[in-house]
Amino acid sequence: MGLPQSIRNAAEPWTAKELSKLKELAADNLPPAVIGMRLGRPEPAILSKAVQVGITLTPLNRPPYGA
Repeated sequence: MGLPQSIRNAAEPWTAKELSKLKELAADNLPPAVIGMRLGRPEPAILSKAVQVGITLTPLNRPPYGA
């Protein structure tokens, strides 16, 4: 049995394609947990990488999708 879908890439280095997708999903105002599921990485990895590369993520206390 493989890893859960949400952490399948947890130990893998980030690819340029994943970084591009992270920027795109952040621009779509998705919460970090949802971005993590889409990219197959745990939420802490999403938060950490976003800080490293200067991507602003939706505040956790704000409704997603511009609601």
